[in-house]
Parts: sequence; C-alpha cells; structure tokens
Amino acid sequence: MSTPLAQRDFVLEPEDIARLANLAGPFDEHLRQIELRMGVEIANRGNVFRVIGEDQAARAAERLLKALYEETASETLTTQRVHLRLNDASIDRLADTAGTQEVVIKVKRGNVRGRGANQARYLHAIATHDVNFGIGPAGTGKTFLAVASAVEALNTSRVQRVILVRPAVEAGEKLGFLPGDLSQKVDPYLRPLYDALYEMLGVERVLKLIEKNVIEIAPLAYMRGRTLNDAFVILDEAQNTTIEQMKMFLTRIGFGSTAVVTGDLTQVDLPRSVKSGLRDAVEVLRDVDGISFTFFTARDVVRHPLVQRIVRAYDARDGKPED
Repeated sequence: MSTPLAQRDFVLEPEDIARLANLAGPFDEHLRQIELRMGVEIANRGNVFRVIGEDQAARAAERLLKALYEETASETLTTQRVHLRLNDASIDRLADTAGTQEVVIKVKRGNVRGRGANQARYLHAIATHDVNFGIGPAGTGKTFLAVASAVEALNTSRVQRVILVRPAVEAGEKLGFLPGDLSQKVDPYLRPLYDALYEMLGVERVLKLIEKNVIEIAPLAYMRGRTLNDAFVILDEAQNTTIEQMKMFLTRIGFGSTAVVTGDLTQVDLPRSVKSGLRDAVEVLRDVDGISFTFFTARDVVRHPLVQRIVRAYDARDGKPED
C-alpha cells in the first residue's frame, strides 16, 4: 500500500525577484537538488510555493526552503551551501522513509528505467545519496545504470564532468607482457565503460567530450591527490581495490559530486592474502548516513537467461542460499 502524499502551500516573504532567483539557482538547480534528495516535488509561481511528497518530507522541505530564503538576504546560495543544509537536516533518513519513487533516465536511445524492484531502488538511491554502492553478480545492470545516471546528470548540468575509474588489476594475464605504454596497457580494462558511454551518447559525442576532458576515463591510481567537485564519479570493478585504495577513492569526493561504487565480491582478482577494499567498505560503512548500499542477486540478472542460471549454479556450488 503506497503512502498518501501531502501538499504544503506557503508564501515566502518578502517578495523579492533577486532573492527568489538566488533560492532557485541557475535553471532551478537548487530546487531540483532538494527534490532529488528529499523525494518531493516543488512548484512555484513567484513567491508562492507548493511542495508535494510524503508528509514528513514535505514538511521538512518547507522548513528548508524558508530557512534558505532567509539566507538569500545576505548571501548568494551555491550547490555546496544547499548540499550542506540538506546534510544538516539529515535529509537522507527522510528520503529512506519516503518510499521509492521511480527514476526514469532519458538518454540518446530512449528512456532507461529499473527492471525490477532492486534496480529501481538502485536508481533512486543514486538520485538521493552522494555515495552509493552497487554490489552483485555480472549482468545485473550495476555499471550500466550508474553510467546512465552519470550521463543524465551531465546532460542536465547537475555536474560539470563525468569520471569513470577502474583498478588496473590483472585477471589471469600480466600487464607487463602487454604491448604499449601504461595508458595502452590499462585501456582494455576500461573498455566496458567506453561501451556503456557509446550506447548512451554515441561514439562521436563521447570522443569529443573525452577530448574536452568533460568525460575522463582513468585507472584508479590516477585519482590520488585529487579533489573531485561537481563531478559524477564511478568506480567500477571495485572488488579489486585494496582497503587503502578504497579509502583513497572515497575521500576524493568533493562538493556537488556523486560517487557510485560497483563490484562483484565473487570475482576478486587480488592475491588471496589481500582483503578486498569493497568487502571492507561494506563492513565499515554499512551504517553511515548518506551512503546507500544496493545488493543484487542472480534474480536481477538482465543478460541472456543462461547467465542467470550460470550465476545460480556457482552460488549453489559455493553453498550460498537460493534467492
């Protein structure tokens, strides 16, 4: 049974066109930011506002908008400022209780939406949290949906760039025996990310955006020492990070950024003596506010039906319970 929606109507006083523009942000960016994080809809005509959503979230959004409007009298709002006010209000807890709204992503080939409840929750989590983990077997859409979310964020100017990252870990072969320099050696490891981008944007546009450094595809080692503001960052194949690498990556996240970490804990290519940074992150960060975890199973596989049966066969061999 779905939760009934509440409607909150209120007026922001005094009416001031410049302050209202400051509150809304460029192209209503601040209002959209609040909508995504709080799971509400905001509409306004001048200084008359309407907020629709689950009752607790709608009330909290009204309070937040009034507080932000007070601040517009003395300062210019930024996405970073709105982000901090959302965090102060513990908005992520409200979003978790507000029910999952379907997120539909518009890309070149059409609309992308979650297939099944788990994918829908994953897309909603990415839209409402700054740091997200998608964990599960191959073919569950973890990387594809993350790239789709990144492309939409770029197209709607919610972020200024997209950064796709993978650890360069050998999966049976040794990098040293591959021809070429370091860039050429690691390029095959990043190929799945290129493929997803090509499908979303087309080859020509992807190459232009890479040339302009709007899209960056890089090995994880290149992230050290950087702070990533106004970016959508995806760490793929995260099961092959060490604990130190995972901590390094997560602490790169700056203001206005979203991070998605994807991986499959059944396909770790690290030496047996090295603990996966992804496994460690699940244990350490599971209860941290503002971080979402979505766990996929064989039931969520959306590739060839045989892939689902293969995943289940391996799970049975390894003694994992049936979904």
